[in-house]
Amino acid sequence: MTVSLNINYTDNHDDPLRQFDLYLPQIHNNSVLICFIHGGAWRSEDKKDHAQLAHSLVTATGYSVAVPNYRLTPPDNSDSAFHHPLHASDVHRFLDFVLAARDLPSSFILIGHSCSAHMLASIFLDSTKSCVQPPLRPSHNLLNAVKAIILSEGIYDLDSLVATFPDYRAWFILPAFGPAQSYQKYSVLNYPLLPNSNIRWLLLHSKGDTLIDIPQTKAMYHHLHSLDDTKVSIDVDRLTDEHDDILRTPLYVDLVAKFTASLLE
Repeated sequence: MTVSLNINYTDNHDDPLRQFDLYLPQIHNNSVLICFIHGGAWRSEDKKDHAQLAHSLVTATGYSVAVPNYRLTPPDNSDSAFHHPLHASDVHRFLDFVLAARDLPSSFILIGHSCSAHMLASIFLDSTKSCVQPPLRPSHNLLNAVKAIILSEGIYDLDSLVATFPDYRAWFILPAFGPAQSYQKYSVLNYPLLPNSNIRWLLLHSKGDTLIDIPQTKAMYHHLHSLDDTKVSIDVDRLTDEHDDILRTPLYVDLVAKFTASLLE
């Protein structure tokens, strides 16, 4: 396996929060690039935290894996203007960058965990009615490049999340989205499919997750199923570890690998 670290995806070469790591299999397979977007409540984690997962995914799938950073909400809330969708805009920019790279595959499988499930859904569902700036609408080429999106332990509806976990409002929702009575306009459960989208979706959630409740994932499944019942699958029965611990389990890697293989059938 070949690993290239800290590749810039913007013109600012001194910004570690807008770099990515690339893991290439020994026998180069140029058909698919898996992109894992980390979680961390819009305010923590780093691409290096997921090096072992990237290695495991390369081994299990035979595909290249890219793991980007993106700018985070400051933990001390020192920058009150750094709100959604700026985190997701960085992810969007990263995807545009790797799509334009001549030496990388032009077909993507995206994996979003926790808050990045919300980010990917905000980009690849139609979030234009939420009036966020800058807009997150992908180009035609990027939309066509994404063959599947795997979302695990996802956050999809902020209001229902806060109703279940009231402390989350002050801890990370308000810092990441700004003050509001309701965050309904950011609920991806309200977003329709983008025109000509052929993305397949897999939703995963662990029975042992105490940080994000399974009803978040079930609600997202029902929403996507209502939009196109042939392109969405769900598994909330087999994973049993805690929120982040699932990423270190062979079962998680196996579920991703089997779903990825099924796309070629």
